[in-house]
Amino acid sequence: MTQSTKIRLGISTCPNDTFAFHALLNRKVDWRGLDFKVELLDIQQLNQRLFDDAWDVAKASFHAALLLTQSTVVLPSGSALGFGVGPLLLASKANDRPTAADQLTLCPGEHTTANLLFKLFHPNTTRIEHKVFSEIMPELQQNQADFGVCIHEGRFTWQRQSLHLVEDLGTRWEQETQSPLPLGGILASRRLPSDIIAAVQSVISDSLAYAHQNPDEAILSMRKYAQEFDDEVLMQHVKLYVNEWTTDLGQLGRDALSALSERARAIQLIPEDSLGIEVWN
Repeated sequence: MTQSTKIRLGISTCPNDTFAFHALLNRKVDWRGLDFKVELLDIQQLNQRLFDDAWDVAKASFHAALLLTQSTVVLPSGSALGFGVGPLLLASKANDRPTAADQLTLCPGEHTTANLLFKLFHPNTTRIEHKVFSEIMPELQQNQADFGVCIHEGRFTWQRQSLHLVEDLGTRWEQETQSPLPLGGILASRRLPSDIIAAVQSVISDSLAYAHQNPDEAILSMRKYAQEFDDEVLMQHVKLYVNEWTTDLGQLGRDALSALSERARAIQLIPEDSLGIEVWN
């Protein structure tokens, strides 16, 4: 590995990523001979650009990861999964349920895990349109759609906007699988040499440790990119989404990825011969 090894890194603007990557973004940790070129984008933009082979390493929805198993591996650190972390299915009107083809549900991207969960639990019900996550709740408020799958900070703010909870899709996942919900993780290209992947993993692990030791500093990056500027909401987000499985997926995290793959394969959302998600060791 040389000093000029460039890594095209994509991460999301959501608070758990800007918290975990604050030290990397601001070079507060040793880059270990790597030269990170970082872009922060919406999760569906990250997913799409992974399919376009635009990244060496990137945050991605685990739905996208299921479709990219031949070209990527998941790093042990940096994932978002857990209990009580799932997307919410919201309605613009009270007591409404997704039952008819003339209804419209907004989802935050074709390859997001949120979209996968909606298709798992409400198959062949409503029409689906994909929007940037920050546009979903405003459109529900304006009655431009019947339902929306809400992610990120909106999990904590939907009641302020007079919307109505249909279902916590993460809770349903937990009840049916007895495992934490895998939302997204850090994918590395299989074309990278193993020593480069090891260095990237170490930098991410160091960055995460730095954020835990310096949360008041990390919140500066979170504020910069968040849709929600309330510090209390931002820290709620971190406490929920940055957990033991973010530090290391462990066996329970790996089992959760296997469960997601099995469910997606069973309803033909991924090919029958699709490989399981591989976690780099």
